[in-house]
Amino acid sequence: MFRALVVEKGDDGNVTAAVRTVADDRLPPGAVTVAVEHTTLNYKDGLCLTPSGGGMVKAWPHVPGIDFAGRVHASDDPRFAPGDAVILTGWRVGEVQWGGWAERARVRAEWLVAQPAGTDSRWAMAVGTAGLTAMLAVQALEAHGLAPGQGPVLVTGAAGGVGSVAVALLAAAGHEVAAVTGRPDAADWLLGLGAARIVPRADLAETVKRPLETETWAGCVDAVGGTMLARLLGQMKYGASVAAVGNAGGVAVPASVIPFILRGVNLLGIDSVRRPLADRVAAWERLARDLPMARLAPIVREAGLADLPGLGAAILKGGVQGRVVVDPRR
Repeated sequence: MFRALVVEKGDDGNVTAAVRTVADDRLPPGAVTVAVEHTTLNYKDGLCLTPSGGGMVKAWPHVPGIDFAGRVHASDDPRFAPGDAVILTGWRVGEVQWGGWAERARVRAEWLVAQPAGTDSRWAMAVGTAGLTAMLAVQALEAHGLAPGQGPVLVTGAAGGVGSVAVALLAAAGHEVAAVTGRPDAADWLLGLGAARIVPRADLAETVKRPLETETWAGCVDAVGGTMLARLLGQMKYGASVAAVGNAGGVAVPASVIPFILRGVNLLGIDSVRRPLADRVAAWERLARDLPMARLAPIVREAGLADLPGLGAAILKGGVQGRVVVDPRR
């Protein structure tokens, strides 16, 4: 038996979420059972608490949690043995099958990554899917030529999970970071993470008739999409790249092809759900090097399973700043 945050949908369509005691035989199929030490909160998790399940939940009752870290409890796969420290992100865990908002989880062995040496599960979930996505975005920008000294690098949605980690990573790599946020109260916090300046969200919130504006940004990690993405494409420097990681501002992009064909701008899609193992390992190793817990501490808050329904509702309204690390044993 183990504790989990179980989401149930009644015949009336209403959804309830509460901490329940669950039997091991309710776990989904998989070769590796993990004793979860820490999990976290993501936007997708918040969607799983809504009546529609965000279009992701296929069966009720459901246990959200798209990422977790802990130690192997049992394994039928030779790649992992009891006691191994592992991380799970992506693969639609916490969406189409039960996830990490529990003291125990079961998954396929090929979905797991060994925790980097010298780290622990709390650090892993302070990073989480958001941090992994931010790292993949930074690596993609670098692979397309971004280097310190080329000019300011823009981060949109900077107060969110992906954005805040992206600010810290880019600053650690020596870039001048411009952080976009609609939360004036987050300005000092973002400057403390390494942002060189704050760009009010309103400055990029409206489209303009001109497809090209002044060349301003050497690169961008965009967590917003929508109108803001369309606007900033026309402000990128020649040959610069935008790494698209989210759609908090909408999925429709009212953009022109002109920035692509006259300035050679690159729009890079960043997926962390089905990312190959080698890419994940490389990203986690660099995260361990560039983002120690001391750098993450200002953006982390602690929580337990019982806190998650309220936090899940808050994240959908943009009311969660930084990263939430959850100990399911609390």
